[in-house]
Amino acid sequence: MEVRLLLLALICLHAAPRWASAQQPEEATVIVKGSTRIAETDENYVCATIDWWPPEKCNYNQCPWGQSSILNLDLDHPFLAQAIQAFDNLRIRLGGSLQDRVVYDVGTESPCSPFRNVSNGLFGFSVGCLGMDRWDKLNDLFQKTGAIVTFGVNALYGRYNVRRSIWAGKWNSTNAYDFVKYTISKGYPVGSWEFGNELSGHGIGAKVDAKLYGKDVVEFKSILRQLYKAPLSQPLLLAPGGFFDQQWYSQLLQTSGHGVVNALTHHVYNLGGGDDVHLIRKILDPKYLDRAEDTYRDMQLTIQRHGTWASAWVSESGGVFNNGGLLVSNTFINSIWYLDQLGMASKYNTKVFCRQTLIGGNYGLLDTQTFRPNPDYYSALLWHRLMGNGVLSIDVIAPRRLRAYAHCRRQQLLDNRFRLLRICSTKMSAYV
Repeated sequence: MEVRLLLLALICLHAAPRWASAQQPEEATVIVKGSTRIAETDENYVCATIDWWPPEKCNYNQCPWGQSSILNLDLDHPFLAQAIQAFDNLRIRLGGSLQDRVVYDVGTESPCSPFRNVSNGLFGFSVGCLGMDRWDKLNDLFQKTGAIVTFGVNALYGRYNVRRSIWAGKWNSTNAYDFVKYTISKGYPVGSWEFGNELSGHGIGAKVDAKLYGKDVVEFKSILRQLYKAPLSQPLLLAPGGFFDQQWYSQLLQTSGHGVVNALTHHVYNLGGGDDVHLIRKILDPKYLDRAEDTYRDMQLTIQRHGTWASAWVSESGGVFNNGGLLVSNTFINSIWYLDQLGMASKYNTKVFCRQTLIGGNYGLLDTQTFRPNPDYYSALLWHRLMGNGVLSIDVIAPRRLRAYAHCRRQQLLDNRFRLLRICSTKMSAYV
């Protein structure tokens, strides 16, 4: 197979930035096997999230969410539309921790109330509500900008808390049914529906048994098949949008059966919490970054053994949980972690990689107050415009801190030259 254009990203990890100027040049050999595709991503691999968190979401005496949620984001801000349009068709995932406490204001008689702080609520918040007028405005933005929408559905509706974080009972599908029906009636093109958020394995705040979850996924699939009457219009069904637990994920695939779950989704927060004072050291430590590779490998093996019809997606990844790291997640140093994760995940046939967040928290691609791009926005755009969906085999003979990933060219690039992008913690350079 002839490779007309090869795109290569190199991420150079120095032990510490202050040493970089004193280091002597070291030789490295990079062998790209242009005839061997080892994996393939979706054409719209780069994805970003918009979360449900209200301004009152605080951790470590920081409240970094402001007006950035699905319910209160300024959808008319010109920078927002421009930032989305730069990707042509940016995949946007609407979801997050509070999605399993959201009621959709359609077909119900209850008042549509916002989230509020309550001591006994999941994550410290009450049930919230998405009004259809807000849903209409969100879709106006998505249609204007060409965004591809993934919507996370409430998978706890109708269930009850048994003890601690364990939830039981059958999922009540009526509210989701009415919401999907309304969405179709308005002609809103949701590309995929994701069932639940972080309810897998040990759960985060709440957890549901894999067999019970699998049965409810089957019910949700039947709703989508019933409401989307034309086979070609069928959206993808994603699940479970949680932290990878091999036994739980395997059971989900076995219970739901062939062809039900189109993409198995998981979350990646491999750097620790927002109060960790060692975040920069972790980002610059190749041994630490390598730990995430086990998760991608195990996910790939789980699909190969139990669900060959499904693909792997990262539907949420902020690196640092609890809002991201202040003065880390929104700075240039974080691009080392971000680009490395994009490359690492792609090697294991991950189709989509959703960054937490497009805007909101300390890890937004856009600044929460000004809507101006943070450094990782440019890294995301760089990957999207340069790296094609064909992942190539590559051998690297070099110090461990050198990271290398090779992809085929993107189709819209018309020349056949070799492009090399080199990114270090101290400088960035591009070669053609």
